[in-house]
Amino acid sequence: AKVMGEGSTVFNFTVIDVDGKETAFEIHTDKTIVGEALQELGLIDGEEGPYGLYVKTVNGTTLDYDKDGKYWAFYVNGAYGTTGADVTKIEGGTTYLFKAE
Repeated sequence: AKVMGEGSTVFNFTVIDVDGKETAFEIHTDKTIVGEALQELGLIDGEEGPYGLYVKTVNGTTLDYDKDGKYWAFYVNGAYGTTGADVTKIEGGTTYLFKAE
């Protein structure tokens, strides 16, 4: 896994792109929210919507559901995220994942 960031909290971040290629990161941060940590490192980006941050770009790949019919899905330890990355509190040792679906 590629190590990124600095801080006392460590979590795993995986990206599965449209081709099914998996990229793993080990994130070090002092942020408390997953999305903030990933945005700070330039790993995710998006736009603010009615439900918070709508993540459109992950690890340099932008998906537009209207054009591509695909979007970035957020998972926590293999389960579909019940909250968005922008409000999910970081728990050390957890694996957070964005998958093109």
